[in-house]
Amino acid sequence: MTGKSSFDGGKSMSAADLPRLIGAYKNDPESVYNTWFIASKARMKAFRSIRRGVIEVIEAIKAGAFGNDFKGSPLEFVLACITEQKQVFEGAAHPFYWKPKLRIPDIYENEENQRAFGRFLENCLACSSAEKLVREILALDARKIKGLGPAVANILYFLHPTLMPPFNTAIVKGFNTLFGDNKKLGSWPAYLEMRETIVKANEELHPALSKDLGAISGLLFDVGVGKIALAGNFETALNLDKKKLVKMLKARHEAVRREMEEENSHLEMQFHLTRMGRDLGYDVWVAANDRTRSLKGVSLQSLALPALPALDLPPEVLRTISLIDVIWVSRKSPKIECAFEIEKTTSIYSGMLRLLDLASSLGDRKYDFFLVAPDSREREIVAQFQRPAFRNLNEVAFRYLLFSDITCNCEAMCRFGEDFRILLKVARSHIA
Repeated sequence: MTGKSSFDGGKSMSAADLPRLIGAYKNDPESVYNTWFIASKARMKAFRSIRRGVIEVIEAIKAGAFGNDFKGSPLEFVLACITEQKQVFEGAAHPFYWKPKLRIPDIYENEENQRAFGRFLENCLACSSAEKLVREILALDARKIKGLGPAVANILYFLHPTLMPPFNTAIVKGFNTLFGDNKKLGSWPAYLEMRETIVKANEELHPALSKDLGAISGLLFDVGVGKIALAGNFETALNLDKKKLVKMLKARHEAVRREMEEENSHLEMQFHLTRMGRDLGYDVWVAANDRTRSLKGVSLQSLALPALPALDLPPEVLRTISLIDVIWVSRKSPKIECAFEIEKTTSIYSGMLRLLDLASSLGDRKYDFFLVAPDSREREIVAQFQRPAFRNLNEVAFRYLLFSDITCNCEAMCRFGEDFRILLKVARSHIA
């Protein structure tokens, strides 16, 4: 381990302390590890959506259509997909907000800086090694673009999760506490030094955590906000306000409780759609990470296909398909008839991108895909449908279903419907 951590009372982190700390982290049901890294379906789905969003940023910059403000730019939607990824990324968008008085970050008004940022993202997308990514970071840093610092690492994490850790204030505090360092925010060299230590520590811990650096970064986050100090009785060097810390932990507990309620509503929708698909004569595929879940003693696995049908598609596309919430598959031939993405609190935009990705990967036929969401989010859905990216689509007929559409009409559609077209009687179209 590189470096020691100084603790209150003159204590320091020993080689035996770190595995014990990780044990507390992994065993706490409300840790970042359990609420985001392991349990969050949105985390796994986000990678492809964010990659696609980054490509949109690059293309917009090349076309001169990026804009001169964060709001409304394709970068805003990339950061929206990132900030929905639990508490670790809650403030990830703030460094990218255009601050007119400070003229930062200087990628909105300075066209050369904007193009340099676009080239950086494009080159990072194509990188296959940490060494190449580091070279790109150093080249970007050498341009000294005002206000464009290591916050960009949060984008890099979702492009290369085993090579680049995320970066924020809490992670830096946790790093300094754990490794007895004094790294500062806002410095790319400091980030790269942190990265080297994090990667080395993670390799020494293998297989205690994961090759995905989100796991160890979540540990640093929980140490940085002080959660590990209370949950595991570990002293830290942080000068924390105990009342503020208890308030934070209560907020985390409430967030976990709400998420459990939302997951239950998500599961109910999956069951409705699975049973409806079967009653209408389809085989049903349920997201690979949901298959073992049960409702009232019945598992989704018992109702769904044991494996995806034989589709002649690249492995990356098949991985995306395997995470779609519900898919109806024709029993006559192995082809996808309908697909459903259920969005509760996550980005409507990212859910639509996943369905669009799926449609564009399947071929020339036009598909009927449905976004399913709580009634309270209808206005947000309509606003997203008006985005240019979702108009005049050739490969997919986008429609949406509200939770009430399904719960109130499920039995009638199962009884009187002959195929998926019964859904069209209650679904809303993206065409205004």
